[in-house]
Amino acid sequence: MKKLGVIILNWNGLALLKEFLPTAARFTISPDADLIVADNGSSDDSVEWIRANHPEVKVLPFKENLGFSGGYNRALAETDYPYTVLLNSDVEVTENWYQSLLSFMETHEDVGAVQPKIRAARNKEYFEYAGAAGGYIDNLGYPYCRGRLFDIVEKDEGQYDGEPADVCWASGACLMVRSELYRRLGGLDEAFFAHQEEIDLCCRMIAAGYRVCALSDSIVYHVGGASLSMGNPRKTYLNFRNNLLLLHKNLPPRQGKRLLLVRRLVDSLAFLMFAVKGDWGNARALLKAHRDFRKIRGNYKNLPAEDRLRNLPGADRSALMMRYFPGKKKRL
Repeated sequence: MKKLGVIILNWNGLALLKEFLPTAARFTISPDADLIVADNGSSDDSVEWIRANHPEVKVLPFKENLGFSGGYNRALAETDYPYTVLLNSDVEVTENWYQSLLSFMETHEDVGAVQPKIRAARNKEYFEYAGAAGGYIDNLGYPYCRGRLFDIVEKDEGQYDGEPADVCWASGACLMVRSELYRRLGGLDEAFFAHQEEIDLCCRMIAAGYRVCALSDSIVYHVGGASLSMGNPRKTYLNFRNNLLLLHKNLPPRQGKRLLLVRRLVDSLAFLMFAVKGDWGNARALLKAHRDFRKIRGNYKNLPAEDRLRNLPGADRSALMMRYFPGKKKRL
């Protein structure tokens, strides 16, 4: 059995497969690694194209769109590799991209997940929004990254190079995990459907005693927004709703209520910003996110007795202060 399964989740992404799968196959398939496309019930002939043009790539066809979380959970249930990479279909890998990640995992048994450096495929000198050089969660629960702070993305000038860094979360765009640990922790939370589900998984890994790390000696390039573009109300809805779910799941009830009240007030400012711009689609998406969070939070009964977020890397900072107040941003 090979050590590594690299799984690309696809849903009607034939154009992306044609652009990125040939490189992924060339730089991945080896005596150590298989490349698998898990297809979420596509209707665009994706599966037929793969089988005709890349028979070396394994295919797992599903009958319906299970979402990002459900699709990967099904894929890991149907494969049996010690290590698995969750790889987005819009990621351009590079030569030897996975070797340092795999070696690091094999030699550090306390690491549950790891990511490479993620740059933008369309602007390759800059980091990419969804993960950059490893992610954090700030003191209000907002995700941010080394190399990306809200809408500000840094040029990669080696500022985060060096030894592997302990982070709060590794990006689902290119996420290597211990397969057994992934399954033992229940995989990705399917209630999230898509967006921030990998952050939730990484928080559970850390709570279980594992580290999450980012490496700088492996680089991939990510298009980003291939499923939902920036500014899409559906993306806004999922990001706000799932971020609230993430906080609810990782905080004791009393502390969670306090922080979620603060977040309701702060998120109201975001609503006002959308309204002032006349962006009523995103304004409504934000309101719906809070409303739906209140409906589904009762599904989570076993809340932690201690704050799981307080001591995570980066949790002592305010992403809002670093973004909007000059002089507050420090090297992440």
